[in-house]
Amino acid sequence: MKISCLGPRGTFSDEAAHRYYKGSQVDYHMCGTLIEVIEAVADNQADQGFVPIENSIEGSINITLDGIIKHKLMIQAEVIFPVSMHLLVNEGVQVKDVKEIWSIPPALAQCREFVRELKVPTKDFPSTSMAAEAIKKTTRCDVAAVGSEWAGSLFGLDIAVRNIEDFQDNQTRFFVVTKESDSMDFTQKSLLLINPEKEQAGVLSSILNVLSALGINLTWIESRPTKRKLGSYQFFMEVELGGQHPALSKTMTILSTLGHDVRLLGSYNSIKL
Repeated sequence: MKISCLGPRGTFSDEAAHRYYKGSQVDYHMCGTLIEVIEAVADNQADQGFVPIENSIEGSINITLDGIIKHKLMIQAEVIFPVSMHLLVNEGVQVKDVKEIWSIPPALAQCREFVRELKVPTKDFPSTSMAAEAIKKTTRCDVAAVGSEWAGSLFGLDIAVRNIEDFQDNQTRFFVVTKESDSMDFTQKSLLLINPEKEQAGVLSSILNVLSALGINLTWIESRPTKRKLGSYQFFMEVELGGQHPALSKTMTILSTLGHDVRLLGSYNSIKL
């Protein structure tokens, strides 16, 4: 099985994917951007794509959402991965020696308080892994990278300070995406994409009222522009219903009858690593 994943080696996506697919025969197709991960599945270069969709600190990842819509992919599974940020340095480097911190912007954003207290500038890199590798190659003693223990081990770096993220219960949620969904029997969640018939006052409220009337628990909601015109939005709604539940079909029927365009993006189970 070929899996597309955000690279290079040593990223959080790389670590989460290796842990999720542990024990399976997998050929990893490492991509430079999230769009490339999604396009690899759409173009049949990969059987599945492993993409981050949400972080508990930074929120939803819009590039992934837009890519799923554009390429009409289905969600096969949800993977919850605990994220711990560490300050990675070359051997023997102390925190007091660090004059600049390197990493990808979202990782730096998740460690704002630590960086602010250190009072040093930051430098952006395309990934935490590339920042860690650059630290190793420079052999410098005045720079550090924000990254994972996985990346530190991969590139032979020391951990100067552990768990520097602002919130300790930091998690990233990943979706496993495919072109076609497997059987939806006995799943825990489903994700609907709802495109309202027209923009009018109370349209979101009316959609939520349908879910409420059927006693359906909404676990996640996100709006994205339809890209038709300014102020036009579509809604991702994750419900606590599996594909086998009759209430899911009833919900989609009612919303379609009201004139909304409703698309099921997948029914899936949640796996915690």
